[in-house]
Amino acid sequence: MPQSSIKNLASGSHIHLMGICGTAMASLAGLLKDRGFKVSGSDLNPYPPMSTQIESLGIQILRPYKKENLNPKPDFVVVGNVISANNEEAQEMVSQNLPFCSLPQAMGEVIIADRDSFVISGTHGKTTTTSLMSWVTENCGLKPGFLIGGIPKNFSQSFRNPGANTFVIEGDEYDTAYFDKVPKFIHYKPKNVILTSVEFDHADIYKDFDAVKAAFYKLMKLIPQNGSLVYWGDDSNVKGIADTCQIVKKFSYGFKDNNEYTVKMLSESEAETKFAVYLNKNLIAEFGTPMVGRYNILNATAVIAQAHIQGMDMEQVKKALKTFEGVKRRQEILGEYSGVLLIEDFAHHPTAVKETVKAIQNKYKNRKVFSVFEPRSATSRRKVFQKDYVEAFSEAHEILIAQAFDQGKISDEDRFSSDELIQDLVNLGKSAKLFQSADQIVADLVARTQKGDVVLIMSNGGFDGIYEKLITQLKNRK
Repeated sequence: MPQSSIKNLASGSHIHLMGICGTAMASLAGLLKDRGFKVSGSDLNPYPPMSTQIESLGIQILRPYKKENLNPKPDFVVVGNVISANNEEAQEMVSQNLPFCSLPQAMGEVIIADRDSFVISGTHGKTTTTSLMSWVTENCGLKPGFLIGGIPKNFSQSFRNPGANTFVIEGDEYDTAYFDKVPKFIHYKPKNVILTSVEFDHADIYKDFDAVKAAFYKLMKLIPQNGSLVYWGDDSNVKGIADTCQIVKKFSYGFKDNNEYTVKMLSESEAETKFAVYLNKNLIAEFGTPMVGRYNILNATAVIAQAHIQGMDMEQVKKALKTFEGVKRRQEILGEYSGVLLIEDFAHHPTAVKETVKAIQNKYKNRKVFSVFEPRSATSRRKVFQKDYVEAFSEAHEILIAQAFDQGKISDEDRFSSDELIQDLVNLGKSAKLFQSADQIVADLVARTQKGDVVLIMSNGGFDGIYEKLITQLKNRK
């Protein structure tokens, strides 16, 4: 059954979203509702912050997936990439001959359309960089629309319809849908692109690193001659991919002097990171931001470079950097309870884990940091990064590792082993412990943390409500 076009669907039509609690799908739900469509949706296991965002929009989440969710019959269906061909609801969609498409196709046809798009791509940093690019363009008066794979605190929602001609979107390399096996960003009409990093990830859909790189080669070919590319020039893989892009406005950024846009750190404190950005060794400006860590400053430099290329007001860009509040679940401070600072982060790839741990320990130099990690993403539950996680935690103060989340569909020989990770870390002389449940982790943290300590929890899922449980028990600690 072929996909259908959504672009001519009349306002007021009923659109049903399968997998509505995905980060991008929840945003699309809001965008479509804002445009006057009737929106319904289904999901299997909704959890905050996307589930609460959807509920706040007055959209009911039907659960679980079942054929009855398509009664009353919608006018159109958008199918998320979590849906398989044998899903009961998807099969009912086909049997009813309902018109359908993927989320990225809907975004490209209805929301982005012919606007100036800023597509933020790469293995790491997309959500933070997309949020910052949205905030910079907002401060510069461009009235951007955006779709972000998280909730930026400056806007309080992960989406907004454009007020003018600019749309900023997180360009994920993950595949589009079971009937459309291409990276999502293929549909996003990329005009102005940031490429932050390229590493192996998504082992459930990419067989090796060459397959990942092939996806980004496709992106490079889609940027038009009147477009722009800003890429991380410190990395040979990123540079090799960018070299295939044949446009005029192509610029590298990074810490190394051979980049067009170079960044130099000036100072770091708990309150602010100060840094300077140069174009061909000529100072553009000095900036301050609440963000911490080398990767976040690189993300900020990419946004500054793209803004500079577009001729945006650097004073407004400086203001945006200084007032950027970050993203929920990205180094998000949840609060201080009985003297223990609790921080939540989405990190799951070993590079992101390593840089997050390093950034938090550098920010809170005189405090002990307890790093808690749940292997939950499709790749982190597989053994492909088994040894990389040893390196990721090699500088951590205290390490608490959960058993990998639901490995039932992964063959025994391909499964990541939390036990092996702990043993390797202990062999390095690290303080590392394994836990079977979130409740056990909470009990250990409540027993061992002291006033002044920091708890950093990293998971790309709900982690069995660990945050609320820990807050409650810390509050009640004598």
